[in-house]
Amino acid sequence: MTCEDLRVFVAACQAGSLSAVARDLSRTRSAVSQHVKTLEQATGVRLLERRPRGVVPTPEGRVLRSAAHEGITGLDLALRRLGELARGETGAVRVTTGATSVRHFMSEAVVAFRDRHPGGVLEFRTETSGRSCFDALAEGAVDLAWVTIGAPVRGVGQRTVMELPWVLAVRADDPLARRSRITPADLAGGGHIRLPENSSSRTHLDTAFARLGVRLTSDTGVADRDTAILLAGLGMGRAVVPALPGQAATGPVKFLPLPELPPLPVGWAVRRWTALNPPARSFAGLIEEQHGAA
Repeated sequence: MTCEDLRVFVAACQAGSLSAVARDLSRTRSAVSQHVKTLEQATGVRLLERRPRGVVPTPEGRVLRSAAHEGITGLDLALRRLGELARGETGAVRVTTGATSVRHFMSEAVVAFRDRHPGGVLEFRTETSGRSCFDALAEGAVDLAWVTIGAPVRGVGQRTVMELPWVLAVRADDPLARRSRITPADLAGGGHIRLPENSSSRTHLDTAFARLGVRLTSDTGVADRDTAILLAGLGMGRAVVPALPGQAATGPVKFLPLPELPPLPVGWAVRRWTALNPPARSFAGLIEEQHGAA
């Protein structure tokens, strides 16, 4: 049993097809199949179930897939760090998050990081959902993920850095803009600009409204929070969005607090804090220093 056997096996589990793995690795299907057979002979159990449209791991295969994926990802991370040390590099920090998070949460920390680590490199990878961020972590493609904190994810640690209150973004001439207090019940009905369906913030918000017995009717869907605010300013509807650091009303938009909605927890997700290289720990710490008390 070799690391290559395990890598091919994990790839087959993820792709659900030996042929697809063969194409991706520029090998024959029989060569890929032989790696799996080697593992099955070594473990004494069947690891993959062949089906007309591909393969799926057996219960025993799922056990091995989980352990192998964890070990391979950790090994790849260690090899990357060893390579950086051998080249005399301080190390790159790979961060994944949503499209607007770097601007709203990280701009000051980026400047501070460059001052502390002149030779350090920050790499940002934009994802469209929290699930994609967690997948990037699981694949070993990134070191840190800035996410909405939610249910536990196997193999990933989450740390809340701050909690964001919710606000209603409306045009200044909207009737609600003249109210001294807004409650979730005031928002029932249509005319709302909804956050993306696949976003963690949308899930969190929908759950909160459901618990309060408030039903919103969406007239417009958007790709991100900033677009929702822009459309609210254009009179396309009202948008419930998380209030971000330094946020201020501009132009025709007014932000009205919604204190009855539970705040949105956001923060870091990592595979293992102890496995982060010093620059990655430093960057994570800078964000916590800046926003941890918020």
